Amino acid sequence: MNISVFGLGYVGCVSAGCLAKLGNNVIGVDVIEEKVDLINNGKGTVVENGIDELIVFGIDNGTIKATLEAGYALNNSEIAIIAVGTPNNEAGQLNMDMIYATAKEIGKNLKNKNDFFTIAIRSTVMPGTNQKVREIISKEAGHENFGVVSNPEFLREGSAIEDFFNPPYTVLASESELALKKMKNLYKQINSTLLVVDVINAELIKFVNNSFHALKVGFANEIGRISKHLGADSRQLMELFVSDKLLNISPYYFKPGFAYGGSCLPKDLKALNTISHDNYLVTPILNSVSVSNKAHIEHAYELIHKYNKRSIGFFGISFKPGTDDLRFSPSIELVERLLGKGFFIKVFDENVNLSRIMGKNKDYLYSKLPHVSELLCNSIEDFIDTLEILVISTKSTKLEELFSKLNHSIIIIDLVDAVKNSSKQNYTGICW
Repeated sequence: MNISVFGLGYVGCVSAGCLAKLGNNVIGVDVIEEKVDLINNGKGTVVENGIDELIVFGIDNGTIKATLEAGYALNNSEIAIIAVGTPNNEAGQLNMDMIYATAKEIGKNLKNKNDFFTIAIRSTVMPGTNQKVREIISKEAGHENFGVVSNPEFLREGSAIEDFFNPPYTVLASESELALKKMKNLYKQINSTLLVVDVINAELIKFVNNSFHALKVGFANEIGRISKHLGADSRQLMELFVSDKLLNISPYYFKPGFAYGGSCLPKDLKALNTISHDNYLVTPILNSVSVSNKAHIEHAYELIHKYNKRSIGFFGISFKPGTDDLRFSPSIELVERLLGKGFFIKVFDENVNLSRIMGKNKDYLYSKLPHVSELLCNSIEDFIDTLEILVISTKSTKLEELFSKLNHSIIIIDLVDAVKNSSKQNYTGICW
């Protein structure tokens, strides 16, 4: 395939070399003459293991060249890859000037191009960029015989070439099926799973990935400081941690939903923070976890409060499905807050039987909801009677029965993603 790559920095240079290695004809475009000259002289524009060999291979085989002329590159390609820089501005947002300037240049040069053209955005960009780039190109070109694909890169410095050929996945998103087909064909030799997703998710995934990587580094370092102070081997401790592939290093707990609760997570997190505090150690990530959890409960409260309804029903108040453990249940925190604000609350939980609750579990429940017996309903019919808002805070096989008897005017607020692909009226999820 014939490809132009706009921007010969880290992503652009590596992409150009790797795409040429796969047998494509690649024309690199940059506004800096020195970068163009480096490519044309068989040298990479960045320091990266193996990049010079790839560029030399392309030059020797006539599959790579570089130019300052965008028009020349576009006239001789069917796909343009945008890989220009998007540095942070003073406010912290990404500076999109180079993206939009490149889009404008592409649009101008597509005016007289008759064949369908594909533009792939590899740069990390702000949400909404795909649409803005489409609008700019359409305005400049005077037609819409093109497609814009969001195609985020996952290249790590030092292993970028290996990452290009073996990425964790290849992500594509576009409003154009023809452009998607073109990009799928381009990547058919790449050893990875190809995922077609919504445009907004393709634009966000790089932020999510790198923020989590940063979180992991900070978390490991905080554990390291605590470990060293206590005389523990932090390397062995974290090796033990990551050896659990069932829960620790897995998709578990990575589902957006309601806040955490129960007898283990809050207790152990609080204890670890106390250990850190007692030893005069600064661990802001660990300290902020419970703050974030409380903010999520507050978010749920605001979601309910905005409807200005007074009769609220909670389907489930235990901290997770299949248990009657109520300790530190976020649902109880939410019910307590709503009662304090004068809301009328009903609760249905098939696992909660007041006659069987005992010990610390009982103490916690009655300390938070001393009149809980007045809130609990024994039947779904009693539960839904006079309800204005239904809050689903647990998953249960009884949901089907509940919905079969539900008045369609009742507002449904789903905190646990219990209603898949809901088309019900008045439905909203806490994070979706």
